[in-house]
Amino acid sequence: MDIFTLSFWGISIALTSVSLIKSKKKTFEAMKKSKSMMGNMLGEIIAIIFIIGIVLTFIPPESIKSILGSENTLMATIVAAVAGSVTLIPAFVAFPLVGSFADVGASIVPAVAFLTTLTMVGVVTFPLEKKEFGFKFALARNSLSFIAALLIAAVMGVIF
Repeated sequence: MDIFTLSFWGISIALTSVSLIKSKKKTFEAMKKSKSMMGNMLGEIIAIIFIIGIVLTFIPPESIKSILGSENTLMATIVAAVAGSVTLIPAFVAFPLVGSFADVGASIVPAVAFLTTLTMVGVVTFPLEKKEFGFKFALARNSLSFIAALLIAAVMGVIF
């Protein structure tokens, strides 16, 4: 395990101990609630694993690596950003999916571009956004979000 995981475990154990000392009853009630919440999320977690498995089955790792690899980062980033802009996937599925892309050889910049445009830009939801907020606002928000997503991807490329 890495230092961050060990740190989170340590902090969790320490805070749980403090909570138990302060009020055992409230701590156990909270644990029961969290157990039921986890039970409710179990179906979604299994769905995430299933969707990632399907994507990685139909899109072989070699294809992901060749499209999102580091050979032509600029073109890969643009392709990933456009794909993310027109894709409608919940964020809780997108994060592990992009992690899987990185695991099979995708470069960090296109992967981040895909993830940020996926969560920030809404080509599919544009008609609804236009109806509710107006054309100018929807266009400005999506355009600025696309530019911001590319900037975030570039910064991540420098950091990593």
